Amino acid sequence: MSDDQLAALDVEILLRFGLPAEGPHRSALFGDGAVAAAITADRLGVLPRALVFLGEVVKAGGTRFAAALPEPLPGPAAAPARGWLEAAALVVHDPTGDQLVARWLDAVAAVLALRVTNRPGAS
Repeated sequence: MSDDQLAALDVEILLRFGLPAEGPHRSALFGDGAVAAAITADRLGVLPRALVFLGEVVKAGGTRFAAALPEPLPGPAAAPARGWLEAAALVVHDPTGDQLVARWLDAVAAVLALRVTNRPGAS
């Protein structure tokens, strides 16, 4: 798929169906969903470390706590990040689920880091 096709994926739906149980929905979440979120974050100027930090907040305070933050990611990326976290909070009910959300955010950060370091002109 192209970047535009991936960016058009509904990451919130992927979170709601991919977090509760292992299987093809979770694979889609950690595959195409992580890439789609990374493309969105990249287009909004988010640095990978911001996603890693958000994952640490989720680990420490939980998904619901992170979803209630006024700015879970900086600037215009706050709105999509809040949407992702709110969607995850609908299906995550314990620390194990919070850990899974944090792992997904780390996966998004890893994809974003690859995009940033491998784009033309990057040093």
